Amino acid sequence: MTLSPGPTAATRSAEDISAETGATRPAVGRHQGRVARLWRGPQQDPSWARPALFALLFATACLYFYNLTANGYANSFYSAAAQAGSESWKAFFYGSSDAANSITVDKPPAALWIMALSVRLFGLNSFAILMPEVLMGVGTVGVVYATVKRYWGVIAGHVSGLVMALTPVAVLMFRFNNPDALLVLLMALGAWATMRSIERGSAKWMALVGVFIGLGFLTKTLQVLLVVPFFGIAYLLAADTTLRRRITGAIAGVAAMVLSAGWWVAIVELVPASMRPYIGGSQTNSFLELTFGYNGLGRINGNETGSVGGGQGGGWGETGLGRMFSSAIGGQISWLIPTAFILVAAGLVFRGRMPRTDLRRAGYLVWGGWLAVTMLTFSLMAGIFHEYYTVALAPAIAALVGMGAQEAWEQRAKLGSVVLAVATAAAAVWGFILLTRTTAYGDWLRIGVLTLGLAAAFMLLAITRLHRKAVPVVLGAALLAGLAGPAAYSLTTVNSAYSGSIVTAGPSTGGGPGGGGGMPPSMAQQNGTTAQGTTGAQGGPGGGMGGGMGGLLNASTPSTEIVAALSADASDYTWVAAAIGSQNAAGLQLGTELPVMAIGGFNGSDPSPTLAQFQQLVQDGKIHYFLAGGGMGQSDGGSSTSSQISEWVAANYTQVTIGSQTFYDLTQPLTSSSSTAS
Repeated sequence: MTLSPGPTAATRSAEDISAETGATRPAVGRHQGRVARLWRGPQQDPSWARPALFALLFATACLYFYNLTANGYANSFYSAAAQAGSESWKAFFYGSSDAANSITVDKPPAALWIMALSVRLFGLNSFAILMPEVLMGVGTVGVVYATVKRYWGVIAGHVSGLVMALTPVAVLMFRFNNPDALLVLLMALGAWATMRSIERGSAKWMALVGVFIGLGFLTKTLQVLLVVPFFGIAYLLAADTTLRRRITGAIAGVAAMVLSAGWWVAIVELVPASMRPYIGGSQTNSFLELTFGYNGLGRINGNETGSVGGGQGGGWGETGLGRMFSSAIGGQISWLIPTAFILVAAGLVFRGRMPRTDLRRAGYLVWGGWLAVTMLTFSLMAGIFHEYYTVALAPAIAALVGMGAQEAWEQRAKLGSVVLAVATAAAAVWGFILLTRTTAYGDWLRIGVLTLGLAAAFMLLAITRLHRKAVPVVLGAALLAGLAGPAAYSLTTVNSAYSGSIVTAGPSTGGGPGGGGGMPPSMAQQNGTTAQGTTGAQGGPGGGMGGGMGGLLNASTPSTEIVAALSADASDYTWVAAAIGSQNAAGLQLGTELPVMAIGGFNGSDPSPTLAQFQQLVQDGKIHYFLAGGGMGQSDGGSSTSSQISEWVAANYTQVTIGSQTFYDLTQPLTSSSSTAS
């Protein structure tokens, strides 16, 4: 198998591209014809192309589904919210942590909507929570393939899809229930729609881009906007229409983005606070404050009010241009970053004299701009940063590798062979360095990657002189050298169990907490967390906080005694329990499938509820138990309400021991020092 020649004209016209799907075929039965077209694909494609695509997607699904439920509820913070949304449509709409709607998660709810619908259909279990994430991963591979294949050919599409499927952090996050899986899929769809809008010079397609970006905002707020600048630049520069219509199309895209995200934001902001849950992560019960503060500029400058370990320079890893290549982050995403930059630079040079509407050059702007802007932001942001954020780079890297390799192959008689050789050598050398950072695979893999990659690079320099039967061997060796390391990390990932708030793919590299930004070292030590994050089906090392019920980073599974006690007479209460911090509450809620109030939100530092509000709820008989403990540690300017509530409860209500955990029974005012239940 060799890289396909692909289109060699300066620019394929929209008509040429559309003709791929309009070729005539022999008359057959309607149903048989549809099946045949689905299997065969465009007539211009080689006969193996569509079966190979199905094989890629099937293999990706098998890899991602393998051992999936070992992750349990993964991040219980989001699993509990999905459970709440499956029980209450109000909780579903707002993204509440509990079905009684005390407080929301600290993100908008789009990702929760999909999980909650799955739980409604299949019940509360690990598979129902994580299955949608896998499907998003397979979908992202398909979108990257389709976008690259349309303009660079079949082989380029397959290479891009394969790189996407085997990126370690993507393997992790498409098997996990953080919002990042949906975010990445929507960004990839945005790139696909941007290319179609450029191809057709269509404002309607740009409006679709805006819809995808707007939905991305409802998934993870401002992060999705990192891809917008070069989506817009590429359209304004290259769209096949007049300048006036290009400007109109750009305006249509912005308007669609605002509308597709703004309707939800407007409802949340306009509904009286007394009629909706508190906006978790904010200090003023405002989604706009959450968006532009804690989840916005605070992530850039480090001033995140209410963040545990926060404050400027709060210890979220050393910033700088080398951050993506650090010990903690390099193995997650950086395997092919040097190769991608080499190939996109060469691609832009090769397309330098093409017409303004050249679709390939536009593609380099779309995907290359995505990679450059997002990588620069991640490298320099001083606020909360976790290694798994880098999954947002994966589609851009994958696309650029496939696109650039195809472009260089077509130019192999000139300087293309040199570009391919340098790109292959860069992948092999950097892969060797990354594999040197871990002892998980011994010496054979890293030495094999280096040897095979350098040999392939040397042969690529003379690729035009090799016998045609040797060419696929050389190209296969180059691809294997580039993907062997990521594949090893990916296999390690699917054979491990991950849970909690901070997780990383692959084996340990000795990066240490905070080495790349996972969490402040002081917090990591307090929670017993390593660079690999918290692992294990539900428990794990994150149990040092919150009275043994998990704490800030992870939730633990409550004992049968706790479940029985909280479930008894549950219909008499709005919340069967309250706990400081969302993970403490999530463990109880997932164990009982009943509402548990998360006091103070995720960090325990939100002013929700106030002491007076909590006292009134207790007086009204709406809360049964209060979980002892749960101090969240230092917070940067956050509310001390949770501490006030904890002190008031301890001074006024009876302490009980259920199983091995300490609670306060809020139906029993303090009349004796303690009582015990089992």
